[in-house]
Amino acid sequence: MLIAERAIPDPLHDEAGRDAILDIIGDCAFVLLGEASHGTHDFYAARALITRQLIEERGFDAVIVEADWPHAYRVNRWVRGADDDGDANAALLGFRRFPTWMWRNTDVLAFVQWLREHNDTRPESRRAGFYGMDLYSLHSSVDAVVEYLERVDPDAARRARQRYACFEPFGEDTHAYGQATTFDISRSCEDDVVRQLLELREHAANLSANGRAGTLAAEEAFHAEQNARLVLNAERYYRTMFNDDVSSWNLRDSYMTDTLDALHARLSDIHGRPARIVVWAHNSHLGDARATELGAEGELNVGQLVRERHGDDAVLIGFTTHNGTVTAAADWDRPPQRMIVRPSLAGSYERLFHDSGVPRFLLDLRHDVDLRELLAEPRLERAIGVIYRPDTERQSHYFRADITAQFDAVLHFDETIAVQPLDPPAHWPTHEVPETFPRGL
Repeated sequence: MLIAERAIPDPLHDEAGRDAILDIIGDCAFVLLGEASHGTHDFYAARALITRQLIEERGFDAVIVEADWPHAYRVNRWVRGADDDGDANAALLGFRRFPTWMWRNTDVLAFVQWLREHNDTRPESRRAGFYGMDLYSLHSSVDAVVEYLERVDPDAARRARQRYACFEPFGEDTHAYGQATTFDISRSCEDDVVRQLLELREHAANLSANGRAGTLAAEEAFHAEQNARLVLNAERYYRTMFNDDVSSWNLRDSYMTDTLDALHARLSDIHGRPARIVVWAHNSHLGDARATELGAEGELNVGQLVRERHGDDAVLIGFTTHNGTVTAAADWDRPPQRMIVRPSLAGSYERLFHDSGVPRFLLDLRHDVDLRELLAEPRLERAIGVIYRPDTERQSHYFRADITAQFDAVLHFDETIAVQPLDPPAHWPTHEVPETFPRGL
C-alpha cells in the first residue's frame, strides 16, 4: 500500500522524522499546526514538540493560538519574565470561560513552563512570545483598554468608559447583545467602538511622532490597540451570528488572520527582519477552506487567507486520528467529559490511514507527487470541536475535503488519548481507558 510505503513512521520521536518535518517547513515564516479536536493530548503534545524545535533550532519568535488576546497576553508576559504570576498555572488563570480545558490542560502547562525556562536563558530581545488571535473576550478586552488609558491618559479613559458603556445593559451576555441589536431591540455599539479604536491608533501615532514610543510604551500601546480591535470585531461577530453562520465564521477567521499579520508586522519591526510565527488552531481553521465542501458553501478560513497573503512562505500541517478518547462536552457550556472517539467511518481519510497499519506517521503532501495523486479524490474528514456528539457523528463531525489541497503535510495518530484538564470536574476518571473500550457499551 502506497501510504504505508511513503509514510514516515513515528516522526516526533525519530530523528529522521523530525528532520522530515523541518524539511517540509523549510524557510517558511508561517507554520500552521492544526488539530482534529480541541481535547486530544497527542495533538497538543505534537504541536509543542514541533514548536520547541522551531524556537530552539530555527529561532522562531512566537506562537499564536486559537485563544483570546488578553488571556494569552497574560501568558506572554509571564513566559517573557514580565509578570508577577508565580508560576505557569497562575499565568493560565485568565482562561476561565468555557471551554477552560482547551488552554488550561497539562500539555499547555508543560509547554508554557518550558517556554519560560527557555526564555530565561535568552536576552530579552530574543525571547519567544505567546499570543492569542480569537475574539470572544469582549468584556476582558474592554477592561484592558480602559486600564491602559487610566495609566497614560485619564481623560481618554473617561471617554473610553463612556463609549463602552453601550454594552452595560447586557452585562456579560454578549449573545443577548447580538440578538437585541440584530432585531432592532437595542442600538448597535459599532460607532462607539470604532471611535475608540481610531482614538487609540491616533494615540499610538502621536507617541511615535513625539519620540515617546520607547520599547515598553510601544508594547503597551500595541497591546491596547489589539484589545480595541478585538472589541470592534467581537461586536460585529455577535451581531452577524444571528443572521448568517457563514458571515460570522468568515468575520472571525478574517479577524484571526489580521491579528496574525498585525503581530507579524510588530515582531518584524522589533527584530529588524521578517518574523517567524507558529500558529496553533483547529484543522477547520488552518486547512485551506477552498479544498473543502465548506469552502464551496462560501466559508473562508485562516489557512486560505494566509496562503493568499503569504504564498509559499506558509506551511499548513493537519492532524488526524482513527479512535481513542477525547476531552469534550456533550453541549455548549457543559462540564468536560472524557469521551470515547468512535472508530473512523469507512470512506474517510482517517479510515484510509488506519488501514495502512502504521500507528503514527507523517505524510509529505507538498513534495510527494504520487501520494498527492492517490489522496486527491475528496473523502470524508472528521472534525471534533469542544462538543462531541458520537450518536450523530456523520452529520455532526464529518465533511468532505481534498486533503492534498487542504494541507502541505498530515500527522496521523491512529489511537489518541484525551487531554487532562487542570481543573477537572468532580468524578473525573482516574484511568484513561474505560473497561468497555472500544465499544463503549
